[in-house]
Amino acid sequence: MTTPPGGRDTSGDAQAIPQRRRPPREPAPPAAGADLTQALPTRPGAAARGWHDEHWHEDRWQQEPPGSTPHEPAGPIPQGRYAASPPTTPIPTSGVERVTPHHGYAVPPPGPPERGPRLPAPSRARRHPLRRAVAIVVVVAALWVAGTAWALLSTWSSVGRVVATPAAGHIGNTAGRNYLMVGSDGRTDLSDEERNRLGTGWAEGARTDSIMLLHTGSGGPTLLSIPRDSYVEIPGHGLNKINAAFALGGPPLLSETVEKATGLRVDGYVEIGFGGFAELVDSVGGVRMCLPAAISDDKAHIDLPKGCQVLDGTNALGYVRMRYSDPEGDLGRVKRQRAFLGALMGKLATPANIVLPWRLHSVGTAGGSAVTIGEDDGMLSTIGAFRGLRAVAGGDGHSVTVPISNPGLQTPAGEAVEWDAIKSAALFEALRTGADLPADLTAGS
Repeated sequence: MTTPPGGRDTSGDAQAIPQRRRPPREPAPPAAGADLTQALPTRPGAAARGWHDEHWHEDRWQQEPPGSTPHEPAGPIPQGRYAASPPTTPIPTSGVERVTPHHGYAVPPPGPPERGPRLPAPSRARRHPLRRAVAIVVVVAALWVAGTAWALLSTWSSVGRVVATPAAGHIGNTAGRNYLMVGSDGRTDLSDEERNRLGTGWAEGARTDSIMLLHTGSGGPTLLSIPRDSYVEIPGHGLNKINAAFALGGPPLLSETVEKATGLRVDGYVEIGFGGFAELVDSVGGVRMCLPAAISDDKAHIDLPKGCQVLDGTNALGYVRMRYSDPEGDLGRVKRQRAFLGALMGKLATPANIVLPWRLHSVGTAGGSAVTIGEDDGMLSTIGAFRGLRAVAGGDGHSVTVPISNPGLQTPAGEAVEWDAIKSAALFEALRTGADLPADLTAGS
């Protein structure tokens, strides 16, 4: 065998033969009747002791208060069935870890580790902010609903009632709904001081200072003014000025007269008197109007300058009643009434007066005590009428006057207003059927 350079001859070395590992030998089963107990292993020279004997000091440490020094046993270690262990010399603890005085085991610290400051438990408000917010919203909403209901019921209970259904019954149904709105010049409910302050005079009985018909339907609301001196036929009384129907038969006869003259069914009735009108205007703090020219009228007891100004109840009443100083007479008064009514509805329907229950109650009761409605009219239908007025005031409807052919018609009843037969018939037909109004009537509305 050639020896490799720089090495040694390995031909004679023993080669390791892989051996198969044998499985561990199972211990032999004990003989029958053999003692199966085994002695516990102990350290040399030390007697066998139980676990509780060896660790009694650990149990005691857990019972001692934090920071105290472990105590040595006051007496000999309890003996059980094991022999006592000989005492050992304590190991010094200066600079080293403490050990037990018996077996050299490391002694735990003098006490359990101190805990940090206890954090306060999160309050319910922080744990459930959404639930609290929802509860507040529900309570506020419930209070608002209750307050609004209280204001509406108070307003509704203050509204007057009157019989307004025609004695012969209504005519057949027509398209939409029609509300007859009347301004009465009755003075019986006014005191002497109120008559002097408002300048209403002392005439007996009641007449209509303004007559309007509010039509609501699919084509939007239309406020139709009927001049009080319109010369029409009054059922059972012949031809006369239309306001005479109110003086002769009250609301029922006036409703019947309007139905006969226009062919429109009257579905609701709203009336406001002198005193109530002035009180309603004052309840909203007056109404702002812009006058194109100064107005002075002794019979209406007003003297108003040109320009924009806020009219209180007294001046507002004189403004809508005045006609002798108006070059257009009764037709001019109709225009002023529509303009003022629109401004008044805009003031009444402000968000604050509608949303805030106490404001709704204040304005509603003042307006309710000034208004009289038909005894068959319900709350919803009356609210619908005022909503229609508000829409017209906001420019979402039409405001027109019955077409006139002769404003100075001479009649046995005095100077009266004659309607244009063709144009007025076309207007009434459009309202009856729900068709669009004639373009020549809505051009300026």
